[in-house]
Amino acid sequence: MPLIEAVPNLSEGRNLPLLHHLGRRLRQTPHVRLLGLDPNPCAHRTVFTLLGEPDALLEALFDLFAQAAQHLDMRVQHGAHPRLGAVDVCPLVPLQGVSLPQAAAYARALGQRVGQELHIPVYLYEAAATAPERKNLAFLRRGEYENLAGKLQKLPPDFGPHTFTPSVQKTGATVIGARPILIAFNINLNTTDVLPAQVIAARLRESNGGLKGVKAIGWYMENFRRAQVSCNITDFHAAPLARVFETCQRHAAQLGLQATGCELVGLAPLQALLQAGRHYAPAQRSPRALLQAAANGLNLNEVKPFDPQEQILEIKAGLAAY
Repeated sequence: MPLIEAVPNLSEGRNLPLLHHLGRRLRQTPHVRLLGLDPNPCAHRTVFTLLGEPDALLEALFDLFAQAAQHLDMRVQHGAHPRLGAVDVCPLVPLQGVSLPQAAAYARALGQRVGQELHIPVYLYEAAATAPERKNLAFLRRGEYENLAGKLQKLPPDFGPHTFTPSVQKTGATVIGARPILIAFNINLNTTDVLPAQVIAARLRESNGGLKGVKAIGWYMENFRRAQVSCNITDFHAAPLARVFETCQRHAAQLGLQATGCELVGLAPLQALLQAGRHYAPAQRSPRALLQAAANGLNLNEVKPFDPQEQILEIKAGLAAY
């Protein structure tokens, strides 16, 4: 059975009744499973994780875009996370029986429908991008919602309106694409000062000569009362979780601080956690023991509980036993 993971990120992390309403609608879609719903009130962002057959998944995602356009208003949205629109980004990740080029074709089809039927500006990125410079999400999101009026003129979207109409003022724009699996991995610092987190993030980023496969920003999370280095790990083979954490620890120590633990946002691939477990407990062999070693070594329980059955993609999807 062909399966695609979708990870739509909504610019809403505080209206829990609305988020649970959206979750219920997704759960009612045949052949689609809602694997995760991870809100963050300080980032004002929620990560949804969906798994489904391609055609059914695209229907569920279109409905989510329509609901977000109806209920969210970017004119009054403010949070720590960079964003361009109500559904800020929606990547499709091929998991089983689907190639990356096929996933990109599905992303383009979804983008065209969202642009034409919902009148939302759509930028295509990663494997679905229409130009090399558009592959990079940070490039497309630069200037964020506040500068969207100018962006629509200087960098026209692939689908949807090219002008900052009243409708677009409410919904903002969205970025849709296809990519390999990514891990959202935040590292906690023993400070409330955001500046050291930003300095460390700059040192970690591949674009600055840091770790290959790592994108990072620094922010302060009021709900955790600490600054974090927020990482997107696009290649966990090149940048294993343990290496990213230990590199961050070294940079923090140089600033007189400590990197005290980590947080997984959304779902992570099983292999990445087993890899971390083997790093911290090389004598262990059983998957359960390795996952426990990874949780201990990365201190994944520091700011919120880590549950392998809820946060590891293959286990949550029923593709691997725990």
